[in-house]
Amino acid sequence: MRVLIAECEVDYAGRLSAHLPMAKRLIMVKADGSVSIHADGRAYKPLNWMSQTTSITVSHVDTEDPHAPLTQIWEIHDKNGDKLIIGIGEVFHDHDEPLGEEPGLVKDGVEADLQVLLAENPESLGAGYSLVQREYYTPIGPVDLLLRDADGRYVAVEVKRRGEIDGVEQLTRYLDLMRRDPLLGDVAGVFAAQVIKPQARTLATDRGITCVIVDYDALRGLDDPSNRLF
Repeated sequence: MRVLIAECEVDYAGRLSAHLPMAKRLIMVKADGSVSIHADGRAYKPLNWMSQTTSITVSHVDTEDPHAPLTQIWEIHDKNGDKLIIGIGEVFHDHDEPLGEEPGLVKDGVEADLQVLLAENPESLGAGYSLVQREYYTPIGPVDLLLRDADGRYVAVEVKRRGEIDGVEQLTRYLDLMRRDPLLGDVAGVFAAQVIKPQARTLATDRGITCVIVDYDALRGLDDPSNRLF
């Protein structure tokens, strides 16, 4: 990853046009070619970015004037024909550091345990469900569980401790890819969590995804219904 802090101006041309006037900003160039420009605010969201780059060309401005506004011009293209032009002025920091292979997100203890317990008890997600595989890999990442229902239909299950919209979006992307595989057919989706936020449930229902609330203690055998008063 290359991290550059510099005075810069940015122009984006394509499906829309945008201009950022000269100011001090952070520019990040990742190993996958994606480029993003950040201000000292807006949390993680960049001011402008290009993720599917096809080429990055850097031209040095030939000038002997130490007060010239630009020293470099970056011209970046993507596969859609859009163009991002970054004019670099004074550079305050420029560092290139390879990050190496990304091991991926490690689930917290409860979430990982939930996945194991559900794999051992697939019928807790639906009558007649049976386990096909844990961590079923797709081109964009692994689906937590791949099951079959009583009719033989494949079911993709995303397991979360707390079910939010991001989790539904993640499962939607998996389903879109899996349904293109003729060997899998029309894969059903199940979003399983201990708690599912109302907005996530609404989105999941709209997309035909079944929501299941998971009782962690019951799966672990700690919740004995015979000991309940109600």
